[in-house]
Amino acid sequence: MHIRPIEPADREPLADVWLRSVRATHTFLSEQDVQSLLPLVRDYLLSEEPEFWVLCAESGALMGFMGMSGSKMDALFLDPQFHRSGGGRRLVRHAQELRGELTTDVNEQNPAALRFYEACGFVVEGRSEVDDAGRPFPLLHLRLPAPGRTTSES
Repeated sequence: MHIRPIEPADREPLADVWLRSVRATHTFLSEQDVQSLLPLVRDYLLSEEPEFWVLCAESGALMGFMGMSGSKMDALFLDPQFHRSGGGRRLVRHAQELRGELTTDVNEQNPAALRFYEACGFVVEGRSEVDDAGRPFPLLHLRLPAPGRTTSES
């Protein structure tokens, strides 16, 4: 597997990756919630502001993607068929190589994602009762220190 910058042709297939991933992992969302988020995700993937990285299999198949704004990982989604294949960790390592210290948010109702981020070294630094759009989906705010630094040094 390898990581590369997003290409224009990736954007719609990556929206489908997001959809499959969310349906498999965000069980706290109703189908109506998912459908209401899908146009926002498509717009996000079309925007130029975030920096997008795509995880590809050796065959070229799109495995997942990561969106970054500075040192914040805004999004990390893998196609469910590639869960537990090391791809998520590869994307986190790539982000850390680019930026050093990282931050991200995770839905509190997604304990598997929290376990993944904690296994990567992230620590919970805060909590919000609602998500960024004010919906009743609490977020945990996480930080991963730069390599060679401990959380007490930061």
